[in-house]
Amino acid sequence: MIRRWATWQGRWAGLAVVMALVVAGGTGLDARSARAELVIDITRGVTDPLPIAIPDFGGADGSTLSMGRNVAGVIGNDLGGSGLFRVLDKAAYLDPLPTLASMPQFPSWRALNAQALVQGEVQALPDGRLRIGYRLWDVFAGTQALGRAFTVQPNNWRRAAHMIADDIYKAITGEGGYFDTHIVYVAETGPKNNRVKKLAIMDQDGANQRILSTNESLVMTPRFSPSAQEITYLSYFNGVPRVYLFNIETGRRELLGDFPGMTFAPRFSPDGNRVIMSMAKDGNTELYEMDLRTRRATRLTNHPAIDTSPSYSPDGRQITFNSDRGGSQQLYVMNADGSGVQRISFGDGTYATPVWSPRGDLIAFTKMKGGRFYIGVMRTDGSGERILSEGYLVEGPSWAPNGRVLTFYREERAGRPTLYVVDLTGQHERMIGTSTEASDPAWSPLLP
Repeated sequence: MIRRWATWQGRWAGLAVVMALVVAGGTGLDARSARAELVIDITRGVTDPLPIAIPDFGGADGSTLSMGRNVAGVIGNDLGGSGLFRVLDKAAYLDPLPTLASMPQFPSWRALNAQALVQGEVQALPDGRLRIGYRLWDVFAGTQALGRAFTVQPNNWRRAAHMIADDIYKAITGEGGYFDTHIVYVAETGPKNNRVKKLAIMDQDGANQRILSTNESLVMTPRFSPSAQEITYLSYFNGVPRVYLFNIETGRRELLGDFPGMTFAPRFSPDGNRVIMSMAKDGNTELYEMDLRTRRATRLTNHPAIDTSPSYSPDGRQITFNSDRGGSQQLYVMNADGSGVQRISFGDGTYATPVWSPRGDLIAFTKMKGGRFYIGVMRTDGSGERILSEGYLVEGPSWAPNGRVLTFYREERAGRPTLYVVDLTGQHERMIGTSTEASDPAWSPLLP
């Protein structure tokens, strides 16, 4: 378990000394006025990354100092990997900041052109837990923008670091972070003609990779529930596709149903009570919605074409899907009850795997054109199409919970399937290393 402290103030008597230091170290400006000076406007598209200094967190002994280096490293990797921050080289730091009570020497940091400074400390508590505290400083204003502490078990230090990175990202950009999350994916091994595909999960930065399915050899299309505690996926056993619900915390697997001919595993509704799926029945592939409480399936589309890849809008009122009902594979939007079907993709090529953004403003997709694959986004009415990535095979976009970053998988002609992330500018793409070949990623909501 990990305990998140909402603020420094008044949540635990043991924080009283640190609270006093935070107040005494201020300059009379509260956090809101300080944040006004330290802002990245990410609504303007491509922007220069903000220079930020993240010294190693302090500690009282070798163990906490080592942990402090690790925590600072994870925070730096998170923020630097977003493309919005440029983490300054630690070799240039002149101000060591040994404790959380140490006041920064702002001229030293201004000389490095650092606009933001993260100061932190790791403390070992008598009960074996760790208290990881930090302060975010606006270097040029000389004011504190944010200060928090997290109390965690030692094996949860990475999650505390991700939470701190989320705090900093939100304080400076005004948007929610996405670092305290998981990515579920398909781990692939074996020769091309006899692939073993298992359900796997990891932190969004590639740490803590583990296999979740041990008895299955062919797993496809894993998707998270809104609670981030359950995964739905499709598994083939003796050639029969079955859809399962998997509880991450308990490891319990529950059969949702046998659906011969089903083409894609279901996606959860925003409230988590329903799933939507494409299912072949009576020689035709249509979209169905299943109530998880009653296990009753309701047919939503009725057309001789193939309707697949459904995804709910964040408010649950609409569904996007792809269909060849217009003569080629294109994207459509309809009401949640199946009415009001409208085509939204009209560009060159064919379109697939639409996924509605958590923000509700965009739909991500895979596009095929001229023997190449593309990952792109468009507005929900089909306007404003933008391509973010392309390759021999790029497929399966999935949104980070803040709607600013996508994960997908890439495979070159002679390469291995590998996971990538890219932001909405298309300028910041990076690989996520995995211990096996990997495909079909899905991003979780922020962890509870």
